[in-house]
Amino acid sequence: MLRKGTNDWTCFPGNENQIGDVPMCADPMGMLWMNDLMAHKPKPTNTSPGLMYMLCGATQHSNTDPFDKTSPAIPIGPHWMILWPYDAKASGLPNNIRDAGAWVMFDGTPYAYLHICGTPWMGSEYTPDLVPVWTMRYRQNFGS
Repeated sequence: MLRKGTNDWTCFPGNENQIGDVPMCADPMGMLWMNDLMAHKPKPTNTSPGLMYMLCGATQHSNTDPFDKTSPAIPIGPHWMILWPYDAKASGLPNNIRDAGAWVMFDGTPYAYLHICGTPWMGSEYTPDLVPVWTMRYRQNFGS
């Protein structure tokens, strides 16, 4: 433990040299969901939506298979997640990785969840034939 917090969230420093081990924070239901995934349970056991955020972004092997450990890394920008069953078709949301907006990650599996980067419906979509290019930019802060 780096330091004890004052709420029920758990945060991890991550390891930027390992795919899928990123700095992140999760509430108790998010931790249960993550532990179920890491234990390869057939489906998550959380009884209410879990929350998680990865403000440094992440790398991941697959957008479709929660247990994939061999595909090339896919970069994903800063985001937060609602860990509760989502269906892309039923919700009208895409299931493609986007650099901004919302989509359903792991669509069609028991681990499908809502993934949110920036403003919904904006941004480029990732497909396996693309090479990732980070486009984060900064501007001068002119005060309030």
